[in-house]
Amino acid sequence: MARSGDTGLIGGIEAGGTKFVLAVGSAPNAIKARHEIPTRDPAATLEEAAQWFEKHGQICGLGIATFGPAQLDPNSPQWGHILQTPKPDWSDCGIAPFFTDRLGVPAGFDTDVNGAALAEYRFGAGKDAGSLAYVTVGTGIGGGLIIDGHPVHGAAHPEMGHMFPRHSADDGGFAGICPAHGDCLEGVASGPAIKARWGGSLSDLSPDHSAHETVAAYLAQLCHTLFAVTAVETVVLGGGVMNTPGLLDRVRAASDGLGNGYLPGIGKHRITGPALGANAGITGALLLAPHG
Repeated sequence: MARSGDTGLIGGIEAGGTKFVLAVGSAPNAIKARHEIPTRDPAATLEEAAQWFEKHGQICGLGIATFGPAQLDPNSPQWGHILQTPKPDWSDCGIAPFFTDRLGVPAGFDTDVNGAALAEYRFGAGKDAGSLAYVTVGTGIGGGLIIDGHPVHGAAHPEMGHMFPRHSADDGGFAGICPAHGDCLEGVASGPAIKARWGGSLSDLSPDHSAHETVAAYLAQLCHTLFAVTAVETVVLGGGVMNTPGLLDRVRAASDGLGNGYLPGIGKHRITGPALGANAGITGALLLAPHG
């Protein structure tokens, strides 16, 4: 088992459903080495990640930003575990305990979206704001919320993709694909939901296809709800679906319409894309690493 020394290096893991991003750095925004490995079964994936860190010298702390759901309560015996997940073999995987034991270092542990939110708050789209929400719209829809520099946990981590949006009268009665909730936001506006309903990705459809307005309207409801319920200043929309040309502008316009000039934070609320791009998740993981 490796033991930490006073190296000044920290490690980070962005644990995703399709790949793990690994990094070491002297600071969260000063990455010295970075590597990606495919997400396979837990034993093979965690072993390969541990060997990579062992080859890159001793670290003084490790941050893990993982796909979920995850147990974030430090008082729970399941802290650091991935909970019940549809990803085969990963339910009840003790990802943080594995690395604290193997590498002999303390670990910080949070969700991947909370990690990305923290990174955008500190170094990206929200660095001049006091609060930020980060929402990823891709295979699923998830979000993290940062208030005064800290991720919001409450009883657990937020599940923004599982709010229930209103449906317009001409929406066609799509039942949604979420196995738990059917037509929650993830069930109607995620990448797989778009494919199930219209036969392809949003980018594959013609720019004048009604799907663009429909998906924008759903995502705008989430943004408006975040502004109304949390008074958050900045909502960052990332993920593969948000790469669709024109979608971000459509969401902004639809959200403005829902607000109708009422919310007291008008003028401070904004919807934007990620400033850190593909580095948001791993930068967030490094921010979670205990050090000092």
